[in-house]
Amino acid sequence: MIELTLPTMTCGHCVKTVTQTVQSLDAGATVDIDLALHRVRIESSRTASEIKSALAEQGYEAAPAPSGA
Repeated sequence: MIELTLPTMTCGHCVKTVTQTVQSLDAGATVDIDLALHRVRIESSRTASEIKSALAEQGYEAAPAPSGA
């Protein structure tokens, strides 16, 4: 499970873009987004680094989500 914080993810369009970006890397990925907390949980065969890089190309700087949250 990859858990990331995306501070600039603020709307439904962002949610769609983030989901499509992750699923373009791994069509079988599961993406669970909490827009209010700007968090995304991803089950994927791809690495966190690969996902963060793809999100950065779309303008979303991702950071690891704080643990225990």
